[in-house]
Amino acid sequence: MAKIDLVMPKMGESIMEATILKWTKNVGDRVEEDETILEIATDKVDSEIPSPVDGVISEILFNVDDVVEVGKVIAVISTEGEEASDSGNANKTQPVETVKVSAPVAETPDIPKSQPMPQPASQPAAYSGGGSVQSGDRFYSPLVKSIALKENIGQAELDNIPGSGNNGRVTKKDMISYVANRSSASVVNTPASISNGHSVAAPTAPAPKTQTPSPAVSASGNTEIVEMGRMRKLIADHMVMSKRVSPHVTSFVEADVTNLYNWRSKIKNKFAEKYGEKITFTPIFIEAVSKALKDFPMVNVSIDGNNIIVKKDVNIGMAAALPSGNLIVPVIKNADYLNLPGLTKTVNDLANRARNNKLKPEEIQGGTFTVTNVGTFGNVMGTPIINQPQVAILAVGAIRKKPAVLETQYGDVIAIRQMMFLSLSYDHRVVDGFLGGSFLKRIATYLEDFDPSRDI
Repeated sequence: MAKIDLVMPKMGESIMEATILKWTKNVGDRVEEDETILEIATDKVDSEIPSPVDGVISEILFNVDDVVEVGKVIAVISTEGEEASDSGNANKTQPVETVKVSAPVAETPDIPKSQPMPQPASQPAAYSGGGSVQSGDRFYSPLVKSIALKENIGQAELDNIPGSGNNGRVTKKDMISYVANRSSASVVNTPASISNGHSVAAPTAPAPKTQTPSPAVSASGNTEIVEMGRMRKLIADHMVMSKRVSPHVTSFVEADVTNLYNWRSKIKNKFAEKYGEKITFTPIFIEAVSKALKDFPMVNVSIDGNNIIVKKDVNIGMAAALPSGNLIVPVIKNADYLNLPGLTKTVNDLANRARNNKLKPEEIQGGTFTVTNVGTFGNVMGTPIINQPQVAILAVGAIRKKPAVLETQYGDVIAIRQMMFLSLSYDHRVVDGFLGGSFLKRIATYLEDFDPSRDI
């Protein structure tokens, strides 16, 4: 009788833990392959974890609301008809000793507690970029490490930050809170020292910065207090972190998409009959973005400390609105290798499963660039926030009929055209105005030069 370990899967870049929301099976229950066993949540997605095999749940090692590290065994499944053990394992909740870790962890030598590793007090260790870090018995995720590097937080200082994660581990939320209350550059007044008969201000450590109080909000009268949900809190933290990490710049361009608009109107019924898919504007936008990213590969990058990581794969994330009002970003992998029917099928499939909370963990990770369609809500333009660790995000506005000046061989004329705005927010640390503006204009050019006689 074989026993199969069910481990916490890796849910995305920089995600090193997940919270158990609900067990849909109990100890002793029989499960089939791909049948849901539990539901988990991270700051990016809620997901259902299926059974890898047919069998019986023999052990459940964690409870609801427990935060579990990626790669750790969370349940044991007995196969070949083996029933769950009734010798006390049914109520076992302690994690197993053996942990399978899928994320790279920097190895450190085992040091006895009574003999800590010496470290110069005047030069605390600082990060230099790279993978996850283990300092003594404390684990630091790549995201925490990246924030520490950007905020010039040394190892000694980081080790003293209280953590709210599993086993006291420092989380992204802890880092954001700590940085917001960290010491400022101001110097407190101290007694002066005397040097050669002159008063000299003694150098002192920076004074701690007081937290800016939130504006007072009246809760009296005709008001209602609604607590943020778990996902909304996580989205809020992620947005604040992105604005803090990346200096945002947004460029705009207006595009004449009349040929594209008329082409889709002409072929949409025929396209649906041939491929069984409804074609929207989104796959056409993604096709243009994929081409432009190949032309400007330095937009398809991420930053790791002082290093620029150039991504060879073109993986386009598309922001999708959930019924709850929250957003999720499924990713179209290798979008530059898909033709328009392939993009259409992938876009429709991901959008439908996103709305029904059926996305797989690997389908919301690995994005290198993001597109958000604010035109869906009737908006003409937007200034989107970069989806970290990417360096740019495109917002496409609503397509509207507008009078426009056309140049003809007989002179300029005013005509009714289908026009839209494109806006690109980009990280000014690595994408300057020339690169960002040229990349945005190239996308607009691909849309404007769309072949109205294109075959499907």
